[in-house]
Amino acid sequence: MTCSPAIPVDEEAMREEAALADRAMIAARAFAAARAMVGARFRPQGCEPETGLDCVGLVWAAYAAAGYGAVRPAAYPLRGWSEERIVAALEEAGLRRVSGGAAVRAGDVALLTLPARQFHLGLIGAHSVIHAHAGLRRVVEAPLEAAWRAAAHWHLAADGKER
Repeated sequence: MTCSPAIPVDEEAMREEAALADRAMIAARAFAAARAMVGARFRPQGCEPETGLDCVGLVWAAYAAAGYGAVRPAAYPLRGWSEERIVAALEEAGLRRVSGGAAVRAGDVALLTLPARQFHLGLIGAHSVIHAHAGLRRVVEAPLEAAWRAAAHWHLAADGKER
C-alpha cells in the first residue's frame, strides 16, 4: 500500500484565518452585548450601561462586554470632533477600516456623517444597527437603512487586543 504525497500546509495562513475567525466571534459577541444595552439611557460621555451611554461609550462598552479591551477615547466633544481623530481612535482600538464592497459583519463599527460634519458611531449587524440616539435619549436598535449600509465601517483586526 502506498501513501499519497503530503499536501503542503501553509501554517501561517491557517493561523491568520483562525485569528480572523476569533475576531469575528468577538465582534458578534459585541453586537449581542450592544443588543442587551438597548434601552439604556443616553448620557453624553457615558460609558456604563447602568448610568448611560453615548455612541462612543456604547461601542467601547459592547466590545468590553465581549471580552475585548481597548482604551476608550477621553474628553471627546459631541460636536466638532474631527473625522481624523475618530478614525485614529478606532484604529488605536484595534479596528481596521473595511474597503468598499466588503460584506458587513455583525459587530462592525459604522461611522455615520451627519449634517454639519457631526459624526455618529453604531454597531451594525446583518439587518439592524444599534446606537445611542441622542434625540430619543436612549440606546436603540433600528433597521439597517441605506445610510448605515453606505457608512464607512471597521472590522476588528486580527492583531486586536483581547483581554
